[in-house]
Amino acid sequence: MKTVYRITLGLLLVLTACDNDLDQVPPNIASADSLEDFSGVLNAAYYYQLGSVTPIAVMGDFRADNAFMFEAPFTEFDEFDADLPVMEDQFFGPFYTALYKSILSANNVIENSNDACDVAEAKFLRALSYFKLVQVFGDVTINLAVRPSPEDTSVLARQPAAEVYNTVIIPDLQDAVAALDTEIVNGRASRWAAQALLGKVYLFTGNFGAAETQLGAVVSGASSAGIELQENFEDIFGEENDLNSEIIFATQVSSSIVDEYGFSEFWSWSGGLDTKSLEPLDPDLIAAFDASPGDLRRAVTIDEAILASPKFPQTNGPEHDWIEIRLADVILMYAEALNENGDTAGALVELNKIRERAGLANSVATTPAEVRQAILDERRLELAFEGQRWFDLVRTGTVDAEMGEAINPNYYLFPVPISEILATDGVVTQNPGY
Repeated sequence: MKTVYRITLGLLLVLTACDNDLDQVPPNIASADSLEDFSGVLNAAYYYQLGSVTPIAVMGDFRADNAFMFEAPFTEFDEFDADLPVMEDQFFGPFYTALYKSILSANNVIENSNDACDVAEAKFLRALSYFKLVQVFGDVTINLAVRPSPEDTSVLARQPAAEVYNTVIIPDLQDAVAALDTEIVNGRASRWAAQALLGKVYLFTGNFGAAETQLGAVVSGASSAGIELQENFEDIFGEENDLNSEIIFATQVSSSIVDEYGFSEFWSWSGGLDTKSLEPLDPDLIAAFDASPGDLRRAVTIDEAILASPKFPQTNGPEHDWIEIRLADVILMYAEALNENGDTAGALVELNKIRERAGLANSVATTPAEVRQAILDERRLELAFEGQRWFDLVRTGTVDAEMGEAINPNYYLFPVPISEILATDGVVTQNPGY
């Protein structure tokens, strides 16, 4: 049984009722100075991750070659031009707002709490938020304060993605790894979650040596915390399988908790329940499974009869957790790091762990280039509809090859919400191409 972080309306008002995303304390509401227990504030930082779930799920798969839209203007996800900002209200705006609310709540805990574990969890959540923001937008505003100065709007200027990684994401995760417990309690962040995310961050930044160290530690040590691959792929997904042994960290979802995101949720999009894409399954993903005969993941991931994905069953859809990090993902990233560091044989050992569960023979790849492609292909089949495909293509430099067309690199990133640009009088700027 999962535990969802419950927050009273009053506490949410203390934390985040605001005129804009960076205004932390509204007039006539008690400030954080009067709090002694910041566990509720930490719960808010967890809660606001909910608003990022569906947008990143759609961006990760519908922008890529796993799924596509049918109804205009949603078809802009499949068009690489300047018109994508029309999707702001449903995707980019809620995503941006939710993550900065999570960051503000995390800042409050980090600055004011005397509980070292709470602070470490807050740093994990702040790093996770900024990592998502950088993946989607590239350069972003850095705010590490509870109360940003309303007079100094220059602090809102976007900072280079490399600076966000080096001054916020990586240090926060290093601190979280050092302070968090190895035991996963009620699905909250653990040392394994922080270490896995840190390894992923290093992979995204091209630091394969550091990635190998962090990811290898998770692969070799996670079993001590009961983290292991599910024997059957289908047992990872569905409400009844939330927080199973393979899940290292998930954003917990419950119909009893009102989600600020007010549109169709991720299970609806992948399952073809939203009228904007009643048959979202891309034929290219079907072809990828055709090239992997006997793959036990096929029936779990795609349904050719309805041209949609049953991966997140529609029964109890509003109860499905969103998987942020699971062990199979970590193993494949570890394989990638090993291969990039010259240990191709070791990479194949890790890759074949995932293939074995899928009912497949060992990979026939031999050269580093072949293994690199084999890992990318395996990630696609293993993680389809988990919001990862587009970001994998961008970070590996394989967008054109995999998408089958030359795409302007401006459109590797997504448009910054125009509402943020207007609200800051242009201090926050738009990404090139939009």
